Amino acid sequence: MLRIRICIGGRPIAGPVERCCLSILAVRSLTLPRPLAVLRTLPLLMLAGLLSLPVLALLGAWLPWGAAQAPAGAILREMAATVLPGYVWTTLWLALWVGLGAALVGTAAAAVVTLFDFPGRRMFEWLLLLPLAMPAYVTAYAYTDFLQFSGPLQVGLRAAFGLEGRLLPEVRSLWGAVWVFLFSLYPYVYLLARTALGERAAHLMEAARLLGAPLSRRIITIALPLARPAVAAGVALVLMETLADFGVTSYFGIQTFTTGILKAWLSMDNRTAAAQLSTMLLALVMGLLWLEHRAQRRMRFSAAGPGHAAANEALPVPLHGMRRWLAWAVCTVPVLMGFVAPVGFMLRPLASDWSVLPWGRFLEWAWNSVRLGGITAGLAVLVALALAFAVRRRPDLLTRGVVRLASVGYAVPGAVIVVGLLLPVGWLQERVPGWGVGALVTTTAVGIVWAYLVRFCAVALQSVQSGYARIPGSLDDSARMLGARSGRLLARVHWPLLRRSTAAAALLVFVDVMKELPATMVLRPFNSDTLAVVAYQLARDERLGEAALPSLALVLVGLVPVMLLSRTLRSRD
Repeated sequence: MLRIRICIGGRPIAGPVERCCLSILAVRSLTLPRPLAVLRTLPLLMLAGLLSLPVLALLGAWLPWGAAQAPAGAILREMAATVLPGYVWTTLWLALWVGLGAALVGTAAAAVVTLFDFPGRRMFEWLLLLPLAMPAYVTAYAYTDFLQFSGPLQVGLRAAFGLEGRLLPEVRSLWGAVWVFLFSLYPYVYLLARTALGERAAHLMEAARLLGAPLSRRIITIALPLARPAVAAGVALVLMETLADFGVTSYFGIQTFTTGILKAWLSMDNRTAAAQLSTMLLALVMGLLWLEHRAQRRMRFSAAGPGHAAANEALPVPLHGMRRWLAWAVCTVPVLMGFVAPVGFMLRPLASDWSVLPWGRFLEWAWNSVRLGGITAGLAVLVALALAFAVRRRPDLLTRGVVRLASVGYAVPGAVIVVGLLLPVGWLQERVPGWGVGALVTTTAVGIVWAYLVRFCAVALQSVQSGYARIPGSLDDSARMLGARSGRLLARVHWPLLRRSTAAAALLVFVDVMKELPATMVLRPFNSDTLAVVAYQLARDERLGEAALPSLALVLVGLVPVMLLSRTLRSRD
């Protein structure tokens, strides 16, 4: 029997292979004691604590914070008897109809461009992504300006046909919000469903056709079950964006959890009530996040196995006659309602009267947005590189847990992050007023950049980790054999291979910061209005013509990642 000699403290130990394997594991455990491992991970723990503090601080809302604060249960009972049922029902109804609509529109569009062939199919593949460039609140401003009682459409109809009164339903309503969210957020479902169907759906449907199955049966029994996990993941993302929104719901006067949180904080000056509402919304968002992760795990089967190669050989089904017109309608309506019409509505004030546009202050607003976006993007990339490199070097349970803790804020609404950030800051300001922590966070860019990092750092981390996944581990082994330390390994080996990933991460964070509304509106320094805040304030004051300029600027900025995404998807095809 093979025997291995292992020396511990100069004493040889001999035994069977099985016994010696246990000894090897014991020696390895002795080389990295747990306290030393924790000490090496201490900077990561501090970084993760800084990024997760606004989320974890919300749990303190259910504890008594002092004599000046009412018990948590009393405030919750008071809210349950007054405003809470309205928040719950409005949020649930909004989420229900937006989820159903986005699932229907996104799945139909993905199935049409993936499974069928018709003139213009390649063009619609990237046109259907354009609503991603439109912030939902910008779409809401555009539709309100055009469809309201005093808008050009109703005014023209009354003048042309001699009619009186309101001719169209009120835009600023629950159903108007459903319409806006539906055509602004369906691309999430479209993207994931298209990816799932593109793996092997064409191949399987071709096999079913050879077996004699009609087209309707192929769609119902093959395509839809194949896309079901992707649709579930996309709907979860749509619902998270809907719950996180403040611009649309506040502008339309809809009382959801998000508007209730900021109302309790800013109008009622009750931080405990705002925090408790935030925890309830956070629990709902975490449930959706779990659903999205579960659906993503179920999607993995579609990319496994040899079916992908065969899928490329199976051609989409050609359409003719009425079916071709139906395919065009399925693809044209979402693009028209989600991008073309809102942009056209906003261009109308620019073409009619240039004098009302705030050209003088536009550069100032744009500079504030670019400055905050650039600072946050740079810091987010540095944090993402540090976290991803730590996982790369030591992929143990502790390090992975720290990284996950640092990424917990990406699914949290901006209003919730604001409340969670100001709670510990306010507590520290009360205990140690001489430090001036409150002034530092609320009157400078520190607070708002902190909130941005909590919200969007996970976006950069995901991009950097995807870049690391393409770097083989053998390069790290070769560098270590040549004597390269961690800093030299990151600078000389990893960084040249991660430039595209880090650039993409910086771009995504920059665009997200430009479009972020609730956190910016509350935490921005004095006289530091951004394009998003100005667009909301002008639209709220019914100055929709003036709001067109900053809104269109946000759309142009949002087009950049959409074009990059479209290019990436077409290169994979």
